[in-house]
Amino acid sequence: MDRVAKLASLKAVVIFSKSSCCMCHAIKRLFYEQGVSPAIHELDEDSRGKEMEWALMRLGCNPSVPAVFIGGKFVGSANTVMTLQLNGSLKKLLKEAGAIWL
Repeated sequence: MDRVAKLASLKAVVIFSKSSCCMCHAIKRLFYEQGVSPAIHELDEDSRGKEMEWALMRLGCNPSVPAVFIGGKFVGSANTVMTLQLNGSLKKLLKEAGAIWL
């Protein structure tokens, strides 16, 4: 849990992902299209990935990926992020975290 919290606080937007996950790919693309350069942690390519995956599930992320943190705070998984995008509040969160300036 400490490793996840530390990694999540290192950049304005942090995404825990798996390289083979199509929803992870969609979420990463959404952020790139917003002009955000998130820190991406591919759990299936990290030696401690399984441990971090369990920590994310304990945070309430089910499935464990994609898990999105904005401004060091856990936002949610794909459904939550897409809802924020559709209702217009994702851009506000990104501005507040300093991930975008527009």
